[in-house]
Amino acid sequence: MDFRQVDLNLLVAFDVLMSEQNVTAAARRLSVGQSAMSSTLSRLRALLDDPVLERRGRTMFPTPLAQSLVGPVREALTKFNSVLTEPPSFEPARDNRSFTVMASDYASMAVLQPLLVALPTEAPHVELRIQPVSASFLDDLTADNVDLTIVPLAAADTITDLFEYQTLYTDPYVIAVDADNPLVSDGITLEQFSSLPYLASNDGNAPTLVETQLDRLGIPRRLDVTTGFGIAPFLLRDTPFVSVIPASLASTVAEGARLKLLTPPMPLEPITEVMVWAGRNHDDPSHRWLRERLADIASQRTWPGAAGTAR
Repeated sequence: MDFRQVDLNLLVAFDVLMSEQNVTAAARRLSVGQSAMSSTLSRLRALLDDPVLERRGRTMFPTPLAQSLVGPVREALTKFNSVLTEPPSFEPARDNRSFTVMASDYASMAVLQPLLVALPTEAPHVELRIQPVSASFLDDLTADNVDLTIVPLAAADTITDLFEYQTLYTDPYVIAVDADNPLVSDGITLEQFSSLPYLASNDGNAPTLVETQLDRLGIPRRLDVTTGFGIAPFLLRDTPFVSVIPASLASTVAEGARLKLLTPPMPLEPITEVMVWAGRNHDDPSHRWLRERLADIASQRTWPGAAGTAR
C-alpha cells in the first residue's frame, strides 16, 4: 500500500461508506455528489486492492477486509479528532447530551429507571433513549448507533478487544406466585414447584438464562404459558401459576403485581449484568459520567429477602 495516496478525507469517506453501505446515502451524508463518492470508492478499491463494497442483489455489503478495518479506522479518526480539539469536558448540570442505551426491560427497571428519576435535577439537559438489546449490539456500538449496552455476563464471550465492559450487579432469582395462592404458604418445595402450573419467560426468541439453568438441572415443570421476560410477573395475579424471576424485578413490581416471593428450592446461579461500550469512548467525560452513575445506582440496590424454602 502506498501511504502517500492516503489522506484524511479518504478515511472519513471509508468510515461513512461502511456505516451507510450505500454510495448515494454516503454522498448525501458527506454533502458531496454521487459521482464524487463513486470516485472516492474507486480510489479506496485501488488503494486496498479490494472491492471494499460488493453488491449482492440490490444491497451492498462490505468485504471481509473492509469489515476488519472498520474498528481501527474509526478509532484512528476519533483519536485524530481529539488531538485537534480542546480536551473534552462534561458538566451534567449544564451540558446538552443524548445517550442511547440498549437494555432489556428487566435491566431498564433495575438501573435505568432510577437514573431517569435523577436526571431532572442532576442533568436536566441530558436525554436518555432506551432500546431493546439486539443480536448485533456490538456492531451498533462500533457504528456509534448506541453509546452503551447492558447485557448478561454470558454475552461477554463475544466481546473483542475493541470493547470494554464492567459488571453492574449480580441478581439472585426468586420464586414468584400470586400473594393469595392457596397452594403455596411461606415456602415451596421442589415437588410443589414441579406440580404447579409454570409460567416460563423468554428473551425474544431465546429462552432466558434461568430456563436454561432449570433445563440443565433437570427440573420438571408443568409448562402452561411462555411469555416475555418483562411481562411475566404481571400475569401471575389471580392464577395458580409459579414463575422464577430476578429479585430486582420481583421487588420492584411485587406490591403492584400482588406477588409472594419465595426462596427457590433448587440451586440457581444468580444473573450478572454488565455494561459494554466501545473502547474508543472509554475516556470520554460524558460516557464516563454515564457509566459511573449507573455503577453508583447498581451499588446501592439491595434485593429484599424472600420467604424461606419449605423442607
